[in-house]
Amino acid sequence: MQRPLPARSHQSRVPDSSPENANVPNTLEPAVPCTYLFLLPLKQFTSSIANQHHSLPRMNPQPARMLKLKQTIYRNTHKMLFLISVRPHKQLVIAVLTLLLQSLHTLALDAADPAESRPSAADRPNILFIIADDASRDSMGIYGSTYVDTPNFDRIAREGVLFTQAYNCNPKCAPARACLLTGRYSWQLQEACNHNPFLSDRWAFYPFLLEDSGYCVGYTGKGWGPGEFSGYDASKSKDKLNPAGHPFQDKKLKPPYQGINNIDYAGNFEDFLAQLPGEKPFCFWFGTKEPHRGYGKDNWKLDGRDLSKVTVPAYYPDNATIRGDLADYAIEVEWYDQHIGSALKHLEQRGMLDNTLIIATSDHGMPFPRVKGQIYDDGFHIPLAVRWGNKIQPGRIVTDFITFPDVAPTIMAAAGVQLHPQMTGASFLPQLLSPNSGRIDVDRDHTLLGKERHDVGRTDGEQLSVGYPARAIRNDNYLYVRNFKPNRWPGGDPAYGLLNCDGSPTKSYLTGLSMADPDFRFYELSFGKRKQEELYDMKNDPDCIKNLANDPQMQNVKTELWLQLKQELSEQGDPRIVADGDIFDYYPNRQITRQQQLYNTPDYDPIELFNSRFGSTPTK
Repeated sequence: MQRPLPARSHQSRVPDSSPENANVPNTLEPAVPCTYLFLLPLKQFTSSIANQHHSLPRMNPQPARMLKLKQTIYRNTHKMLFLISVRPHKQLVIAVLTLLLQSLHTLALDAADPAESRPSAADRPNILFIIADDASRDSMGIYGSTYVDTPNFDRIAREGVLFTQAYNCNPKCAPARACLLTGRYSWQLQEACNHNPFLSDRWAFYPFLLEDSGYCVGYTGKGWGPGEFSGYDASKSKDKLNPAGHPFQDKKLKPPYQGINNIDYAGNFEDFLAQLPGEKPFCFWFGTKEPHRGYGKDNWKLDGRDLSKVTVPAYYPDNATIRGDLADYAIEVEWYDQHIGSALKHLEQRGMLDNTLIIATSDHGMPFPRVKGQIYDDGFHIPLAVRWGNKIQPGRIVTDFITFPDVAPTIMAAAGVQLHPQMTGASFLPQLLSPNSGRIDVDRDHTLLGKERHDVGRTDGEQLSVGYPARAIRNDNYLYVRNFKPNRWPGGDPAYGLLNCDGSPTKSYLTGLSMADPDFRFYELSFGKRKQEELYDMKNDPDCIKNLANDPQMQNVKTELWLQLKQELSEQGDPRIVADGDIFDYYPNRQITRQQQLYNTPDYDPIELFNSRFGSTPTK
C-alpha cells in the first residue's frame, strides 16, 4: 500500500545570527564573526537582484534610481559593520545591523521581484533534480566517453543546454550535497563542510523552501548523506525525512548484476507523480546510488564488454585490472542513465515533460583513487545538463563556470521564490534562458573549490580523525591548489588503510606494488604526500600530472591565482583564511564507535574534544 504525500514536518529556518557566543564556534553558531557568514559581497548582492529582475516571467522594470539607492544603503551598512567589528561592544550592534541588512536584502529582492509579478501556480515549473552517486563528467557520452553509453543524459543535453565548466565545490558526497541543498559554499557550512557530520538544523534546504511556497516535495534513492540528521543516520533511515525531501522508497526491482541497488528509482518517481494533488507543482530529488561501490567483480564479462574500448586516465597504469574495474563502473553509470530514461517517459506520459525543469548531474567523480574526494579535475569537474521545454533553446553548449552553490538559487529563481538570505551562490537562470552558446557572462570565468575532513583514518601527531584541508581555484587555463597541511596523507594514513579512498581492484593493484616496480609512480600519484602548492595547465594536462608550481616561468601565474583565491575566500568568510581553520578538524564525525575501534582508543570522544576546545557542544 502506497503512502499518501506526507504533510510537512520540517520547518525551514533562517540561520540564527544571535551574537551571544560569536567567539565560541559550534554547529549552531558561526565559526567566524557573523559579518563574514551572513553578508553577501556587494557584487553577489547586486547579481542576485539582477538575476531575479531579468530572468523571471512578467518582470516589472525596477527604476534605476531605486536599485542604486538600495546598493548604496547596502554598501554603507557593510562598511559600518566592518568598522564596528573591530571596536568594543561590537556583538549587539553586529546582530542588529545583520538583521537590518537581511531585511534590506529581502526588500531589494521584493522590489526586483514583486509578488504580483511572480509566476502563477499554473505557470510555475516542476523541478526534477537527477543526481548520480560518483559518476565522472567524462563518463557521459556527450562529453566524449568512448566506452559508456548514456543516451538519456545526452538527450537532456541535446534538448536543452550542456555546461562544460560545472563544478561541485567539494568533491565528496555529504559536503557536495550540502552545497546543493543550501546554496552555500562548503567552507561556509561549518560542520556540513565535512563528510559524515552531525548536521545541525540551522540550515534551510531548498526543497522545503519550495514546499513552503506551495510545491509538493519528495525524493528517492540517496538524498543528503552520509551523516546524522534529526537524530538518525540519513543514509540508512530510508523512511525518514531527508534534507532532499519526503521519502519515496517503497518500490524495488531485481537488478541485473551484483552490486547494483534494488531501489526502483523511476518507479518511486512514478508513485510520487501519481499522488500529486491537483495542479500543484512538484520538486523531486532523484538520487541513484550508482555508480557508487561496490561492484560485482567482472560484471563486464557477464555484460559482454570489450576492454579495448575502455579509456584509461594518465594517472593509472594501463592493464587488464584497471580496464576491468573501469568497465564494471561503466555498467553502473549506464544503470543511472536507464533510470533517467524511465523518468522522462513518466513525465511524457502525463504531459508534464515540457513544464518540468530537469537538471541532471553527479555529486563528484568516479570512486577510484585520485578522483573521488581529491582536489583534481576528475574529482570536482562534474557533468551538468538542463532541459526545460521551450524555455531553453535546445542544443546549446555554455562555458560559464557553474558551481553547486548556484543550483539552489537557480531553482528558487525559476520557481519564483525569493532568494533565501543564507544562500551565497548565484543563480544561473540567465544562462539557461539565453539563446546563446559559449560564455554568456564574462565574469563567470573561474570557480573556487575546497575540502576538509572526508573520511576517518588520518592522524596528525596525537590528534585523530583530522582532514586534509585544501582550497583551489580553477579557470579556463589553470588549476591552482593550496594544501594547508602537506605533512598529512591526502588519501588517509597508510597504517589505517588509506580510508579516504574506496576499496577497489584499482586500489588493491596500486597498494600492492613494491617501490621497485615501474608502476609505483602511479601509487605515488594517488596516495603520496603532496606539495603545499600545486599548479596545472588544464589545456595541456587535464589529468593533472605535471605540477608546475616550482616552474620559474609560472611564478607570476601562481602568485596571481593564490592572491585571487585568498581574496575571494576572505570575502566569503572561510575560516581557513580569516579565523581558526582547524575547527574543521574538530567537528565530530558521527561514526564514533568505528573511530574508537579503528584507533584502538575506547575512550575517544570527538564531541567532548570539540567541547573542551571551543567551549560548547555541537548539536547531535
